[in-house]
Amino acid sequence: MSIIRKIFSKSRSPEDGIFFDAIQEILGFAPNNLNYYKKAFTHRSSNKIDSKGNAINYERLEFLGDAMLSAVIAGHLFNKAPAGDEGYLTKMRSKIVSREHLNELGKDLNLIRFVESKVPLNHFGENIHGNIFESLVGAIYLDKGYDYCVKFIQKRVVIPYVDIARLEGKVISYKSLLIEWCQKEKRHFHYDIFDDNGLDGQRFFGVKLSIDDKVIAKARATSKKKAEEKASQRAYFAFQTKIDKK
Repeated sequence: MSIIRKIFSKSRSPEDGIFFDAIQEILGFAPNNLNYYKKAFTHRSSNKIDSKGNAINYERLEFLGDAMLSAVIAGHLFNKAPAGDEGYLTKMRSKIVSREHLNELGKDLNLIRFVESKVPLNHFGENIHGNIFESLVGAIYLDKGYDYCVKFIQKRVVIPYVDIARLEGKVISYKSLLIEWCQKEKRHFHYDIFDDNGLDGQRFFGVKLSIDDKVIAKARATSKKKAEEKASQRAYFAFQTKIDKK
């Protein structure tokens, strides 16, 4: 360890030391500037600002991380799928960096434990997990540069999750798939959405999906989009044999 690193280690607070060790374990390499990573987990509800009056939260890092993820995954697919055209590569990248998949990645790393917020963590929706995963990638880029972004994404995304053969058969959106089939087969479909609140006071939405004026599937979730997707998935399995022949 260099003299500078020794001095830095001694001056670091116990809290920073714990955070440093946890982040290093996740990254697989030592961070240089912890402030980038602290910002990556700071929610806007904290109302923090810097000396110039700029907001301190993870939203700008999330934007940057999204771009880094797309670039690294695009490069990987370009090299690993030489026969794929632009449409194929775009579709495959969308599957890998889908909001659902990013949320899973954030959950797997339990990133939400680091979030600083004035809002109780159990009040956040599912997307908080994917958002902070992206912001972490953005922090890596600012702290260590593009090559380390590649190293992290290879370790945490590509190696454990990117199986091109499996992804080719993965459905991105059951709703999109079902609508495409209904339109092709000239079937009338309709999503009937209504409030369906639980006893705990949390807001839920219920969905009835009808095809040719017959209710095919019902679902309930914390957002209209999730409820529609869940109902569409159930309807897909009801018509899977016919849809897969399209």
